[in-house]
Amino acid sequence: MDKLKRVLSGRDAEEPSGLAEVIDATSLGWGTRVKGFIACFAIGCLCSILGSCLLWIPKKGLVLFAVFYTLGNIASIGSTMFLMGPMKQLKRMFEPTRLIATIVMLV
Repeated sequence: MDKLKRVLSGRDAEEPSGLAEVIDATSLGWGTRVKGFIACFAIGCLCSILGSCLLWIPKKGLVLFAVFYTLGNIASIGSTMFLMGPMKQLKRMFEPTRLIATIVMLV
């Protein structure tokens, strides 16, 4: 379990002790990260489902769908930043093997 926490938080390699103390003092605890992930992912799923339901409203349905579905996708993708941190998330998104998928998703 500790190895999983280190991998998801971006601390695979050993760090100098002074830097490790600063990172530990400024980072979220594991329980807080999991709670943030679950909350953000649930909000993202709710927005996506709500957007799909609002699609059938006459005249404004398409606009509401686009707004809520986009917010739902952003929240769902952003929820993983709680687990691994924003910088590691961005580094992994722009790795050569994931670059095409990242560009398609952003476009």
